[in-house]
Amino acid sequence: MQISGAVAPAPPSSGLGYGPPTSLASASGSFPNSGLYGSYPQGQASPLSQAQGHPGIQTPQRSAPSQASGFTPPASGGPRLPSMTGPLLPGQSFGGPSVSQPNHVSSPPPQALPPGTQMTGPLGPLPPMHSPQQPGYQPQQNGSFGPARGPQPNYGSPYPAAPTFGSQSGPQPLPPKRLDPDAIPSPQLSELPPQQKTRHRIDPDAIPSPIQVIEDDRNNRGTEPFVTGVRGQVPPLVTTNFLVKDQGNASPRYIRCTSYNIPCTSDMAKQAQVPLAAVIKPLASLPPEEASPYVVDHGESGPLRCNRCKAYMCPFMQFIEGGRRFQCCFCSCINDVPPQYFQHLDHTGKRVDAYDRPELSLGSYEFLATVDYCKNNKFPSPPAFIFMIDVSYNAIRTGLVRLLCEELKSLLDFLPREGGAEESAIRVGFVTYNKVLHFYNVKSSLAQPQMMVVSDVADMFVPLLDGFLVNVNESRAVITSLLDQIPEMFADTRETETVFVPVIQAGMEALKAAECAGKLFLFHTSLPIAEAPGKLKNRDDRKLINTDKEKTLFQPQTGAYQTLAKECVAQGCCVDLFLFPNQYVDVATLSVVPQLTGGSVYKYACFQVENDQERFLSDLRRDVQKVVGFDAVMRVRTSTGIRAVDFFGAFYMSNTTDVELAGLDGDKTVTVEFKHDDRLNEESGALLQCALLYTSCAGQRRLRIHNLALNCCTQLADLYRNCETDTLINYMAKFAYRGVLNSPVKAVRDTLITQCAQILACYRKNCASPSSAGQLILPECMKLLPVYLNCVLKSDVLQPGAEITTDDRAYVRQLVTSMDVAETNVFFYPRLLPLTKSPIESTTEPPAVRASEERLSNGDMYLLENGLNLFLWVGASVQQGVVQSLFSVSSFSQITSGLSVLPVLDNPLSKKVRGLIDSLRAQRSRYMKLIVVKQEDKLEMLFKHFLVEDKSLSGGASYVDFLCHMHKEIRQLLS
Repeated sequence: MQISGAVAPAPPSSGLGYGPPTSLASASGSFPNSGLYGSYPQGQASPLSQAQGHPGIQTPQRSAPSQASGFTPPASGGPRLPSMTGPLLPGQSFGGPSVSQPNHVSSPPPQALPPGTQMTGPLGPLPPMHSPQQPGYQPQQNGSFGPARGPQPNYGSPYPAAPTFGSQSGPQPLPPKRLDPDAIPSPQLSELPPQQKTRHRIDPDAIPSPIQVIEDDRNNRGTEPFVTGVRGQVPPLVTTNFLVKDQGNASPRYIRCTSYNIPCTSDMAKQAQVPLAAVIKPLASLPPEEASPYVVDHGESGPLRCNRCKAYMCPFMQFIEGGRRFQCCFCSCINDVPPQYFQHLDHTGKRVDAYDRPELSLGSYEFLATVDYCKNNKFPSPPAFIFMIDVSYNAIRTGLVRLLCEELKSLLDFLPREGGAEESAIRVGFVTYNKVLHFYNVKSSLAQPQMMVVSDVADMFVPLLDGFLVNVNESRAVITSLLDQIPEMFADTRETETVFVPVIQAGMEALKAAECAGKLFLFHTSLPIAEAPGKLKNRDDRKLINTDKEKTLFQPQTGAYQTLAKECVAQGCCVDLFLFPNQYVDVATLSVVPQLTGGSVYKYACFQVENDQERFLSDLRRDVQKVVGFDAVMRVRTSTGIRAVDFFGAFYMSNTTDVELAGLDGDKTVTVEFKHDDRLNEESGALLQCALLYTSCAGQRRLRIHNLALNCCTQLADLYRNCETDTLINYMAKFAYRGVLNSPVKAVRDTLITQCAQILACYRKNCASPSSAGQLILPECMKLLPVYLNCVLKSDVLQPGAEITTDDRAYVRQLVTSMDVAETNVFFYPRLLPLTKSPIESTTEPPAVRASEERLSNGDMYLLENGLNLFLWVGASVQQGVVQSLFSVSSFSQITSGLSVLPVLDNPLSKKVRGLIDSLRAQRSRYMKLIVVKQEDKLEMLFKHFLVEDKSLSGGASYVDFLCHMHKEIRQLLS
């Protein structure tokens, strides 16, 4: 170990840098290097996204399906359909020629296939069907279902009639009255002889539309507050802006369920195949109009809980014997009420102080924890942040180190603080590294920072305690001096090798020595190939895709990372990883520690300061400032009859019940699946209680409690009427993304398709009115399940395109694991917003259109966002004035493709579009970098990857073809 008085430069070592970033194959030279998930080194492709259906009451829809999804395409020469312009009749089925849309991107006219041609898929031949998305399709040759462009199949074939979509109940009145979606039968078009079923196209507006469902929910449920007092209420969709009034159940911002009505028996649950799960976001941030959870202090005795099951006091506990005892609502145990907590009951059996106590009247609240809830029975110290900066050649050459040090000078003023505290209690420390580590003493009494070099990375230790973790305000001058010197000290480095595991070990040891929890911010650029624990080799092998060994691409290379993560969790050491790779860095392995400690991973491939600094700095600022609970343990308790059996998210579990999180922020969710232990009671319902014990950023030990009461049912129709498709898709995506660690991707995809078919077949068999076998009947609140599931199946993890890197697949896989329902909604089904349709003076977002190429007009511009990416697509026929107003050039041909910043111009259109972009970014947890895409440009392939209703280049089916496929699967199950 060397110790130097002032900071001295690390000795240069031999070794060459990587040189400039690799060129981008077949892409125009003018666009920036980072696109999807931070890159498109080879014209890279990306993730998809989703929206949702809902059991809320729907208004009559223009030309969307009627209410339990069933529609029959008409045959030419067949009976006429009711007029599409008037109000819908109960149970009306739709179909017919598509409504022509002017100005659409041109496509060849539909043609017929030769007789007897079949469309095939991995699960056998498909029923014939025309696609509304891309007219002129042909059967596919690559073994995946769904059409490619070319001739279309005709209906005069030996297959079942094309499915019908739509709903079984007609127009419904506005809430609160909810009609049975299965109450009114749907009339069926008469069966026609094959020769009359000549070619025609399905009206794209007649299959369930995510846009229509979202719009209806906003209109019906976005105006009134959602009051949580009623058991088993289905909340508005995540896409609806609504206020929540807590009256005894946790807000849907904290907990969303796949179903709010649980089957009473396990047999019924098995029959329906609907997963029973809750997506829990314990520290979710609330809008300003809603109050944060109240903090309750019960003094030295601590929070009151059941003696047997340890559930915490909540509004569902029953007080008896005049208030002297209470019966636990989870396990029925009778408990004494401590004298200091005693209160009389009113004539209804309620405590007279119920509304004065948050724990007796609200669904969410916090308890101050006593010393018994602390490690080693002593209250914790405030947490610490340690910034660990890669100073190898790569990091210096790109300008990353200089940019980061400059930003940290001001960012340190914005560390999280408790309530109205004047300054943050969090202490900070600094480490730089390449293949050795440099620790810095920034004690306030020093004139200059001191550097200490630890070169023995095999046996990591922290060379100083006093002066390493300091208060920002006390040591500001020394910290500023250090951040000024770091870029200069390593400016001439030639060291290209880096270590990784020893860096995290060093941070963890520093926190252990200081006896506090905390977070490491790690800024890293390359595969750690230096001789040290956790050394990795390049194992990037695309030949493994679609083989049984594909799962190894998602698994860590060595067990050292899991062992290290386990030690970090025990210390309360959370890791946030910022990656800046120019080539393969093995994200699957490096992300293990952030993933298991409750941290985050950010990736900026081929980082260039001029193109990527805004995105990186925005993510960094938000990450440093967000509220985090440290050294946390979460347990989910349930009432008798069900129990939590499976968990998904960024955390560690050393037993079957406790979710352990070194850190948990307001963006992270834990998804919990429940199974039956026993029969449930329809009258008493089912209860969940999520208890999170954590240390606040001021060092206070707290318990955050969320309670939710659900209904139980003996009729399958009640289950299907109270499901939430968005939450279902969130669960299914996480289930599938975990599945690829152990099973071939094709098997995972087949499992999802089978489960979806079983859910819909059970509904058809047990809940729907009798109807023709040629009709596809979907439950009202699940009518978007097929379109969303198809988006998950086509995502880059389950069906990668040729351009997606193995690192990007691993990155997306770990990202989705802890996403909330709103994030998976837009991630799998992106939002496509036309820009010139709404008036320029309008301040509201333009209404979205469906994510299909057919919806694009070459005279318009569109913004597309999925939570990670943001595209501005410009049609070739956009008016010259619009081009001038937005891009400050005189014609379409002069627009720079790949542009990532719009010029700041003083005109209404420029202000409106830039304002909309800012508004979209503000809604998302990560900064979405803009990419301008011109029609017919090379970059358009990247953009089209997100038009998820269309057939994908990697072989994923179009929405219509997938509906056909689901219909065939359902019919096979029913027969």
